[in-house]
Amino acid sequence: MSLFLHYLSMPYLLEGIELTLEVTALGLGGGLILGLILAGMQLSRFWPLAAIARAYTVIFRGTPLILQMVFAYDALPHIGIKLPAVLAAGLALACNEAPFIAEMLRAGVLGVDRGQVTAGQALGMTPSVLMRRVIAPQAIRTMIPAFGNEAVSALKNSSLASVVAVQELTLRSTQLASSTFDFFSIFFASGLLYLVLTATISGIQLFAEWLLDLDRAKGRERKLADYLPWRRVELVTKPEHTDATALDPEPVQAELTDTPPLALTREERARRTATIARNNVAVEAKALTKSYGPQKVLDGLDLTVRVGEVVALLGPSGSGKSTLLRCINHLENWDAGTVRVGGRRLGFSEDGKPLSPRAIANERASVGVGMVFQQFNLFAHLSAKENIAGPLRWVHGMTRIDADRRASELLDRVGLAHRADALPRHLSGGQQQRVAIARALAPNPSVLLLDEPTSALDPELVNEVLEVIRRLAIDDGLTMIISTHQIRFADEVADRVAFLSGGAIIEEGPAHEVLSNPRNALTARFLSVMEADKTPEAVR
Repeated sequence: MSLFLHYLSMPYLLEGIELTLEVTALGLGGGLILGLILAGMQLSRFWPLAAIARAYTVIFRGTPLILQMVFAYDALPHIGIKLPAVLAAGLALACNEAPFIAEMLRAGVLGVDRGQVTAGQALGMTPSVLMRRVIAPQAIRTMIPAFGNEAVSALKNSSLASVVAVQELTLRSTQLASSTFDFFSIFFASGLLYLVLTATISGIQLFAEWLLDLDRAKGRERKLADYLPWRRVELVTKPEHTDATALDPEPVQAELTDTPPLALTREERARRTATIARNNVAVEAKALTKSYGPQKVLDGLDLTVRVGEVVALLGPSGSGKSTLLRCINHLENWDAGTVRVGGRRLGFSEDGKPLSPRAIANERASVGVGMVFQQFNLFAHLSAKENIAGPLRWVHGMTRIDADRRASELLDRVGLAHRADALPRHLSGGQQQRVAIARALAPNPSVLLLDEPTSALDPELVNEVLEVIRRLAIDDGLTMIISTHQIRFADEVADRVAFLSGGAIIEEGPAHEVLSNPRNALTARFLSVMEADKTPEAVR
């Protein structure tokens, strides 16, 4: 036992630990840098870069690390590159770790819900802002366990540096055992030292996970997550967070769900129609054509929407409603035709050339086209308030105080002031959709697009979202294009209904007229089926 304790504290072995850590640090640091480059190349739209990165990955994952270390130490001098043993071992380890780290990074990026990326694009975020504010924060949190595992693996693989005569812990243990013949005590002590190092890495990993856990109980301690660039918490005077859902799993129903319908009278509709007819054109789509492979989704579609008008898009699934909305916001490219918002041809320069993704994002923000999605697409790592205030700062340059004030006003308007600090997963579906509506309204858009805003909701939650939209349409006079299957809602709120089938508008006109007396047989059949299948939430 005394010999075992002596070996544990022997300076000769402790110096070996120092070299082990040097090789590991070089391998992980260099591997992270190379991994970032490789991951970026593989995610690039430029296929030659992706092909080069994939070839590198195949080569370095397919050959033993020990051969790579020998190559770095013995072969590189033949081309004039002579490296010290530690640096050669670190370089080989870095090159070997890079493809594994690159795959971790790529998996983390691809693992972020694409709906959140689309929502960020719709809000006018440039690709770099999307990466820093939406993708990276969520990817980092999911990659910490994998990176911790890779760090442990790199530490153990550093023992192979002994092949190029690096006096790290394993080689020194072997030399000491060969001279004393006390193999058991020495290798047991060496194994224990490795275990301490790997356990330390595991402890750091678990601590990082704990610090970045947004769901853990909040006390007075400052979370590392609060300091990261994607967080919105004030660091000088941090407010006390409350999570009502954590204490009470039952969602709080907002008062607005019990308000009576706000449908306009016939006289009010007539006055509104006359006013809208004199307004300028807000959205204009001409001969819009879009195909996914052999399937034509939009077939020469024409649509004009005036300022302050509410247009409901009806039609069976696959008729092109969602695609039309995504084309208006240039979230989808189209094959032929034009789309103008506020007189501007969104996504194209004055000479008709397509804009870069960054320029399109800036144009979305300046034109002002808000969008609400079927699946809410809230940023999962941000609270309800941060979901609204964040884009105002990152895209529109608002100060933190102004953005927070605007977010608070909108949350109060949609009946969710009491859930400002709740994460999306702690909100009911109806609450999430109301936050999404508030987020879309935050920059005061000129046009609001709503893509089946209630289709992902449970029946009992539909009315609370529809009531928010009613108020926007009737009280605010906001220009809206709504894709919906809620016939009663469309009749109450929409000024005009457009019925799509086969990628074209086959019937359109005043909402009540079309819905009560359709002229087209397909429209009549669709409305008949919807009436027969009417769900309880559509009945008020």
